[in-house]
Amino acid sequence: MSGIYIHIPFCKQACHYCDFHFSTSLKKKNEMVLALAKEIEMRKSEFQDEVVETIYFGGGTPSILAIEDLRFLINEVYKNYEVTENHEITVEANPDDLSKERIIELSNNKINRLSIGIQSFFEDDLKMMNRAHNSTEAKECLEFATQYFDNISVDLIYGIPEMSNEKWLQNIETALSFNIPHISSYALTVEPKTALHTFIQKGIIPQPDDEVAQEHFQILVDKLSENDFIHYELSNFGKENYFSKNNSSYWLGKKYIGIGPSAHSYDGEKRSWNVSNNTLYLKSIQENKLPLETETLSKTDRYNEYVMTGLRTIWGISLGRIESEFGKTYLDYLNQQAAKYIEDHLLFVDENILRTTKKGKFLSDGIASDLFLLNLE
Repeated sequence: MSGIYIHIPFCKQACHYCDFHFSTSLKKKNEMVLALAKEIEMRKSEFQDEVVETIYFGGGTPSILAIEDLRFLINEVYKNYEVTENHEITVEANPDDLSKERIIELSNNKINRLSIGIQSFFEDDLKMMNRAHNSTEAKECLEFATQYFDNISVDLIYGIPEMSNEKWLQNIETALSFNIPHISSYALTVEPKTALHTFIQKGIIPQPDDEVAQEHFQILVDKLSENDFIHYELSNFGKENYFSKNNSSYWLGKKYIGIGPSAHSYDGEKRSWNVSNNTLYLKSIQENKLPLETETLSKTDRYNEYVMTGLRTIWGISLGRIESEFGKTYLDYLNQQAAKYIEDHLLFVDENILRTTKKGKFLSDGIASDLFLLNLE
């Protein structure tokens, strides 16, 4: 089973923290939709022996597209690939795009999952982040969406400067009050060249505090655990049978094709990525050339990726797989590097699987980087 990710590189406005590739000009939207459809067709040979299980519209803001555009692109996938009956088709959406009429339109298609970028239910947070929606729209869209979609995920951001633990808990409780079966939650990070970075440098907004973020993370983990959510990946929590199939396929090393400017692909051995420029992307596709660069992963690269994704998920790192796929030298190195984290109760081994403890979860990326290998080849 494999997946197709379609990057929609348009947004109404730029969120202050975002460093994803997008444009706020919709002038080339129609051209872009045709180019995405053409790339879908151009790349079908890559999945000749694969069955597509997930189609994911990310961005940018996919909900900015007309329903006809989304339907057209889904049909292009069905025309060129074999898609399983038990498919998951997700559209990322912002609350300001989700009127009741729009939600009904989306539900009358093959789309069966919405991922809604709430980020916060508080007006001051939304203004600070320069989100296009307000607090009322955030709640109203969930009110409507839950009537027409069973499978909904919401995004929430923690570690926002000057956000108290009580306020953060209120955000979580508001999301839970709508019986949402999946929550993705991320610490506010300051990326270079973003507006947030500039505001912090100028002292307009305080620097996010790592200790506050860690406290917020622990509140999130505890509260969602009380409400029968499974913490299946560092930033993702789902009720039973509501894990994101699309995201899980990345962490489990399945193949996927990324369509659109800046989209990444993986075939088990090679990673490729499209040019992060709408104009260059359109020109290349119109000339029947794929606008991508490719990198073949070495054994060490694959080991490092498995360590990173394994530690972030409930599936952990299989020590048996490390030995069979990478060899005893890699296993010895991993055991040696992991020993101090096991001693400090940040990692543990159970049935030959290396996992993070509850205390180690928030630190999993840092721990993983210490288990990485520079080169053993």
